[in-house]
Amino acid sequence: MNECLIGVDLSANYVRVALVKDNEVKDHLMEEVHDRKNKDTLINQIASLIDRLLTSEVSGIGLGVPSVVDTKKGIVYNVQNIQSWEEVHLKSIYQNRFNLPVHINNDANCFALGEKYFGKGKNCDSLVGAIIDSGLGAGLFIEGKLYEGPNCGAGEVGMLPYRESIIEHYCSEIFFKRRENLDSKEVLELAKNGNPEVKTLLDEFGVHLGIALEAIIYAYDPEMIVLGGSLSKGFKFFKDAMYSSLQSFAYQRSLRDLEIKISNDDFMAVKGAAALVLENKKSL
Repeated sequence: MNECLIGVDLSANYVRVALVKDNEVKDHLMEEVHDRKNKDTLINQIASLIDRLLTSEVSGIGLGVPSVVDTKKGIVYNVQNIQSWEEVHLKSIYQNRFNLPVHINNDANCFALGEKYFGKGKNCDSLVGAIIDSGLGAGLFIEGKLYEGPNCGAGEVGMLPYRESIIEHYCSEIFFKRRENLDSKEVLELAKNGNPEVKTLLDEFGVHLGIALEAIIYAYDPEMIVLGGSLSKGFKFFKDAMYSSLQSFAYQRSLRDLEIKISNDDFMAVKGAAALVLENKKSL
């Protein structure tokens, strides 16, 4: 990628903005979200960060947002844990402000796109990028193209019914919060220190994650699944339980051909947001 692009990764807690060129992050900024209750404050905070990285070389801006997105009109709806962003016309706001092409998508889709353009999935025609963090979301790259569905809801495997609730409650930080009131960082720190209770909990988590991956494989039959997010950094602690759980998958021959990888790039979501510009050019 020779183009110079800006990517934005928004979560409930922080905004990360990066200048991406030649497949690398050349510069980046990150701030905590200043105000979740005032819609315009956050819009202006993101714009200010973009302004600080903007150069005459930049040819487009991509934003990944944890919400349902009308990707054609660039409208985001009901952004997770940001109450004021019930309906925000981000595309028109930022295109008018910066006079550049702007593209917006769900953050999990951006992660999958990043892995396809810059990461583990460069040589794959079909991959699933799954983010295991405060929730569980997945982006789909199928037959050489990002697939989001007509409502940008494809890949929301975390919302599938499971046990008494949904898969996300067993395959994300929520699992540890509900069981022991621990966040991802605390869980991994205790695991590194050999805590036996947390080891048992991670084994159980791995079993649930294996079942979630089965659902992904049955639904999409990808060449590769790439795991990202904070909990993926503890993969070694739940890997064996996850693979053991996958032994119940009906088509073991297909499973042997599947690659399950761990993302090793903390900038992948923001790089994937920048790649929205490239993906939209490709679809023209």
